[in-house]
Amino acid sequence: MRIRTAVVASALALATVPGAVGSSAVAVTPAPHAKPAAECGVRSDGRLYCGNRAGARGYADRSYRSATRGTLVGTFSWFACWGHGDPHPGGNDIWYWTQLDNGAWGNVPAVDVNTGQDPAPGLRAC
Repeated sequence: MRIRTAVVASALALATVPGAVGSSAVAVTPAPHAKPAAECGVRSDGRLYCGNRAGARGYADRSYRSATRGTLVGTFSWFACWGHGDPHPGGNDIWYWTQLDNGAWGNVPAVDVNTGQDPAPGLRAC
């Protein structure tokens, strides 16, 4: 009797597990830390639309030594063009020009923009 009860309990447990033997539907849930890749490319208006680091600072010049003009509060922004400036921790000297969340314009170091390569292909230099 104990063996029969254990077999029935095991069968019931398997029947409630998605993807278990005998189940026709499989539930797929991404890992909690996984998120879809954000768009990053130049659109027909000539601007680069790309993910960025929340709180990224925009500078008056392409240098950390210049005045801070504002920040990018969100994590997705557009950038009008790129230019060479001081090297930054991203391993290059590319900076992107954009309108910051406070309305001011500033240069954001490429290390804070989620591009696959710098400068972003198709974006004009400025």
